[in-house]
Amino acid sequence: MRIREIQFGDNSQLEALIKTTFLELELPLTGTVYEDVETTQMFESYQDDAAIYLVVEDHGLVKGGAGIKALAGEETSVCELQKMYLAPDMRGKGYGKKLMKVCLEAAKSMGYKQCYLETLSELKAAQELYKRYGFEYLNTAIGNTGHSSCGIRMIKTL
Repeated sequence: MRIREIQFGDNSQLEALIKTTFLELELPLTGTVYEDVETTQMFESYQDDAAIYLVVEDHGLVKGGAGIKALAGEETSVCELQKMYLAPDMRGKGYGKKLMKVCLEAAKSMGYKQCYLETLSELKAAQELYKRYGFEYLNTAIGNTGHSSCGIRMIKTL
């Protein structure tokens, strides 16, 4: 098991992981990353110097991932924690914590001052993880993510 930066060959596995998670948990498909073009082009979407996407790999299989990228439509000091998903057999084993730690360290080293995220109300365990890492709830969305179904918004000062 290792955490590493995304590679081009990871695209199809990550897309399948994300979309399968939405179907498994019966999450809304519209107004979410389920329908984002980036979900089909993950490697290409994180090639900017101010972006990183990390994957959890187990015996050559992508079992999870999370990324940091500038928050669209916001000043350059704010990044967004994006597309954090784990396969069912990886959940509850500390991989979310490891991904979170590395992502937040990367965001800080890239010069971001705040980290924003959006999630769905159904994802209670994810919200608990975010709170443990210092994220606080916001009443309104910031930036321009296009994720109208994500009613939970959180932010953290880095």
